[in-house]
Amino acid sequence: MCLAVPLKVISIEGNTAQAEIEGVKRTIRIDFVKNVNVGDYVIVHAGFAIEKLKEEDAIENLRLIKEVTDALK
Repeated sequence: MCLAVPLKVISIEGNTAQAEIEGVKRTIRIDFVKNVNVGDYVIVHAGFAIEKLKEEDAIENLRLIKEVTDALK
């Protein structure tokens, strides 16, 4: 099973961006999503942004992921 995770874009250079969640930074590709800007949240799967999210939706998604992982502990 694969999981796509919302990350916040913190810098962009061409079709590559730096994105982060809780201090963990990843280099991602943004080729598949139009008009990605610094500060946007994107769903990332296998290193590629596949969709932009509203900030409130990203935060809710992250809260739900944390709820599930906490329940598995």
